[in-house]
Amino acid sequence: MNEESDAQNAQKGSSESANPNPYTDPAAVASYAQNPPRVVPGFVDLQRMTALLIAERAPANARVLVLGAGGGLELKVFAEANPGWQFDGVDPAAEMLELARATLGPLMKQVQLHQGYIETAPEGPFDAATCLLTMHFLTPEERRRTLVDVRRRLKPGAPFVVAHLSFPQNEPERALWLSRYAGFATTSGIDSDKAQKASAAISARLPLLSPEHDEAMLYDTGFSGVSLFYAGFCFRGWVAYG
Repeated sequence: MNEESDAQNAQKGSSESANPNPYTDPAAVASYAQNPPRVVPGFVDLQRMTALLIAERAPANARVLVLGAGGGLELKVFAEANPGWQFDGVDPAAEMLELARATLGPLMKQVQLHQGYIETAPEGPFDAATCLLTMHFLTPEERRRTLVDVRRRLKPGAPFVVAHLSFPQNEPERALWLSRYAGFATTSGIDSDKAQKASAAISARLPLLSPEHDEAMLYDTGFSGVSLFYAGFCFRGWVAYG
């Protein structure tokens, strides 16, 4: 792998940005499910916590918008835990949506999949929305537009759960957090050289923001009650309300 594919393969692989998506590559699609648990601390629990945060306010027949849904991992967790919920999953990569269909199997009866970006999503209104391990691919301008479009599709007070790479961007803290990313990946079984290359590629290629900037952007785009619920080394997650 080159450094760019290392960085992208280490992440979820679903991007709302216009940049080329690595998950049009059959090899990347085939290895998709193996990667997130090895680089995202508490990956499985992050999905479970997301479902619980949605359930605090969503009705038994909730309609939920899932951005970056390719692969279907979180959709499977959400659908199994809440058989009355219906989901609209959005992802730009057709190959990843096919993988989501295979992952979901009979659970597809709860899911509608849409190829594209936030503007492709149905208008709703939705009872909740999620965006896991996707926002770090977006420029600040794209993030702001996406957040505005998500909030516009939510019912008043509906929860939005978002989690992605977010850590201090001033040196030397930035370099320290990136070294921790590589260290966690290495202890999870990823080759040390590949983990270091992935960390370097993330640093060079992804438009990362600090947690303070991320949280401020949620407020600036009209969300309220923003609360940090997850922190796993370089990753942060918030719940906010439309």
